[in-house]
Amino acid sequence: MASSSGWDREPAPMAEMNTTPLVDVMLVLLIIFIISVPSQTHQVEVALPKPGVGVIVSPLKNELGLSVAGQLSWNGQPINDAQLAGALAEVAASPMPPEVHFRPDPAARFERVDQVLAIAARSGDATFGFAGNEQYRDSF
Repeated sequence: MASSSGWDREPAPMAEMNTTPLVDVMLVLLIIFIISVPSQTHQVEVALPKPGVGVIVSPLKNELGLSVAGQLSWNGQPINDAQLAGALAEVAASPMPPEVHFRPDPAARFERVDQVLAIAARSGDATFGFAGNEQYRDSF
């Protein structure tokens, strides 16, 4: 005999999808994106030569070295960061600026190389460049 009350009926299946796990995953991905993007966009602006434009090689050049310990040398003489900034500003201000060949030691910390590149970028020297890149051939 069927009862008139609705107590013995089975509940209807749920038609809605549970979106809570989806929202949780999306929030975690958003947080990861927010944390990782600023560190990947850090950059130092360096003016590179335009492709197809011939580079005029100056007979005068200056050698800038960086040792494993992070010590800078200008034409074999040790210098500090302030002296480097002054020397690069002087090179940039000359009417026919000589080339500056930067030769960091392969074992030098990249953070220190980045600091030197930032000093070079702030100086406005357009003749600053890397030399001796063949020493890094076996590093990768």
